[in-house]
Amino acid sequence: MVTSAHEGMHRIFQERPEILTPVFGVLGIELPEKAAVYAVATDATEAKPMARHIDTVLRVGPSDGDDFLLAVEAQERRDTKKESSWPYYVAYLQAKYSLPVLLLVVCRDRATTKWAAGPFDCGTRGWTAQRTYPLVVGPDNLPVITDERTAAEKPAMAAFSALTHANSPDVDAILDSLGRALAGMDLDAAGYFYQFLDSALGATPAGDKWRNIVTFVNYFPGRGTLLEKTFLEGEAKGEAKGILRVLEVRGLPISDVVRERITACTDLDRLNDWLDRAGTVAHAEDLFTGDGDISEDATP
Repeated sequence: MVTSAHEGMHRIFQERPEILTPVFGVLGIELPEKAAVYAVATDATEAKPMARHIDTVLRVGPSDGDDFLLAVEAQERRDTKKESSWPYYVAYLQAKYSLPVLLLVVCRDRATTKWAAGPFDCGTRGWTAQRTYPLVVGPDNLPVITDERTAAEKPAMAAFSALTHANSPDVDAILDSLGRALAGMDLDAAGYFYQFLDSALGATPAGDKWRNIVTFVNYFPGRGTLLEKTFLEGEAKGEAKGILRVLEVRGLPISDVVRERITACTDLDRLNDWLDRAGTVAHAEDLFTGDGDISEDATP
């Protein structure tokens, strides 16, 4: 069964390709930061037989050389079937796209990392017809990012570090540094990394730790932080829905202007006041009496 962690370990390369350069650096392979990266179809099934799907395939166009394909596989445990499917992926992609192919395997434990490095041979009678050498990253060679400044500068790499070290004692320190860094990020970036790790770490001790950290670090009322904004938006939508429902149940006509004003409001105090009035006003427009901004088509 495909897990959230499995998905996260390879999808981050599609969604945050900036981690390719530091990951390749760990493996001793130079890759310039200026590289065009495109996702490629991952279905490697032939016309007939068995279904085969590569986790992630990227076409990488480095600024200093020719394009190549990178097949990324997330592997959480030893699976002898991969010893034949991985060489197939490499041969299939090379034949289909006529490009060089590298295979990167992402692991979260040392035993799987050691096995995944191969090499995996196909041959007999003392002759090797094909030999596959995967590139492998895992707890042994990926950096443990516990510095807040580094996490703020390279949040994608910090999130990847947290995911690959999720089963190690270092994960708490990694998550702490990324949680603090999150508070200084713009809303979209903070939202992505919060949700990415929330989903990828799932219902694990590391996932619980992450949710506790983000709640503690980022929820400062009045600061406009991610969690506060999300919470307030949810509360405002609920209040607006309640106001409209009360008016509808009472049979009061609701104009588009009134509906828009109610649903667009994010001031919880004002919404609470309107909800109180919704049960007694004679006209929907009367909700706004005294707000100093009554629409010109309000009923007098």
